Amino acid sequence: MKNILFAALAMICITNFTYAQSPVKKGGDKEDTEKMLLTIFLKHDQSMNLSEIEEVRTKQGFYENFPPEGVSVVNWFVVMGIGQMVVLELPASKLRDVNLAIEKTAWKAFSSEMYPTYDLYPLMEKKLDNKSKVSY
Repeated sequence: MKNILFAALAMICITNFTYAQSPVKKGGDKEDTEKMLLTIFLKHDQSMNLSEIEEVRTKQGFYENFPPEGVSVVNWFVVMGIGQMVVLELPASKLRDVNLAIEKTAWKAFSSEMYPTYDLYPLMEKKLDNKSKVSY
């Protein structure tokens, strides 16, 4: 009897955990409605100069294929000595598309690192004495 109760409790917990982790869906729509941020570091291949990097990127179709459809650019910075840092906003379902776009069009010119991120500023703003924020 104890084993049956334990098994039932375990199934309820697993089911609730699965639903809690599932993306929010709208009325049968397959597209995720929750957005995530993804920070990508495109590190320059230092064996090439800027013109050579640009040539590789153009030849591989980077500008036509990045970011993929349904993905928005939040910020795009040059990080001197490293390369470029791109912050994207996307539905979780588009993560694969972003990864493929980088692999197909940025490799050779850059090595890449990707980090899921989130905007902590709305929480931090309440705690800061100086509430000013730069917007570009």
